[in-house]
Amino acid sequence: MKQVVIATKNKGKAKDFEAIFSPLGYEVVTMLDVAPEMEIDETGSTFEENAVLKAETLSKALGKIVIADDSGLEIDVLGGEPGVYSARYAGDHDDEANIEKVLEKLQGVPEENRTARFVCAIAISGPEFETKTVFGMCEGVILTEKRGSNGFGYDPIFYVPELGRTMAELTAEEKGAISHRGNAIRKLTKELENLLI
Repeated sequence: MKQVVIATKNKGKAKDFEAIFSPLGYEVVTMLDVAPEMEIDETGSTFEENAVLKAETLSKALGKIVIADDSGLEIDVLGGEPGVYSARYAGDHDDEANIEKVLEKLQGVPEENRTARFVCAIAISGPEFETKTVFGMCEGVILTEKRGSNGFGYDPIFYVPELGRTMAELTAEEKGAISHRGNAIRKLTKELENLLI
């Protein structure tokens, strides 16, 4: 089976990638498998900058083609927060604290003003080609309380109106079909066919 290296140590993110790549015949390996000691500081000011930074750093270290994403939540009424700080909005990668902070900031904000989107930038980098990036988005509304137990991050409060459910109430397959990451990966598929031999 062909392997695809993802520059992440986030198991939830790895599951998202697996749900999309497995049916295409790829085995997903992450930094936990190939570079567990390595730390890559996300110093970019945009999702794209962080994705490129992670993909290029790990690709250079391994001499292999690497895919990296940077993604997060943008809430309109908060001026795009938490944005690139989504994973560490209330501390270091604490999903519960991050959700609580968002709900606190949106207290009293009516439903029609709670519009938000998940944004994903994916970069693919390799020793023999220029780094490429693609983007995906998923529009939604932030609820006032959590619903569902699937997914990770802000999924329990991110409601997808056309499905009538939160991201955390979707199966991995359903989420992959509409998510920001799924949308970005589908744009990357043509590149993969040429690059991951």
